[in-house]
Amino acid sequence: MRSRCVQTFALCVALGLWFGPASADDRLAALKVGRVAPGTTAAAFELTSLGGGSVGLAQLKGKVVVLNFWATWCGPCKEEMPAFERLRQQLDPERFVLLTITTDLQREGIRQFLTNLHVQLPVLFDEDQAVSQAYLVRALPTTVFIDQQGMLIGRAVGPRDWDALHAVQALQRLMP
Repeated sequence: MRSRCVQTFALCVALGLWFGPASADDRLAALKVGRVAPGTTAAAFELTSLGGGSVGLAQLKGKVVVLNFWATWCGPCKEEMPAFERLRQQLDPERFVLLTITTDLQREGIRQFLTNLHVQLPVLFDEDQAVSQAYLVRALPTTVFIDQQGMLIGRAVGPRDWDALHAVQALQRLMP
């Protein structure tokens, strides 16, 4: 049995799935966010927004970026959207940006969805699902955290209370 555990551990290390114990400085631990391998660069993207403009990761350098992958048919996504709106309102837009990314294509349906929830979150369209694939989105909602230098720092699968005090404080600690 011990041999099997050692083999499993070795495989995890080889595949980059083990990063050692969380450090005391792991600022996202309170959110139960999975860590990613240190030094992993966030995949570049440029997507069309609901308003018709385009948004690219490169133009957000210097800010902490949170990407939330969602869909209108996703119940947990709908539940966490108001919390994201409240979170966005609490953080400095000069140092933080929250973007929602969807593969839904019905723009009018999305506008109505956001209106019904009383949220004004920026929505980007991942029409060919290339960004979702690049960020390894396998379930919705998935939320990805990117630091000011464009490095991945964590990912959360499933809904969270994004506007809870511990969540706001964790994100504030990411911003110098």
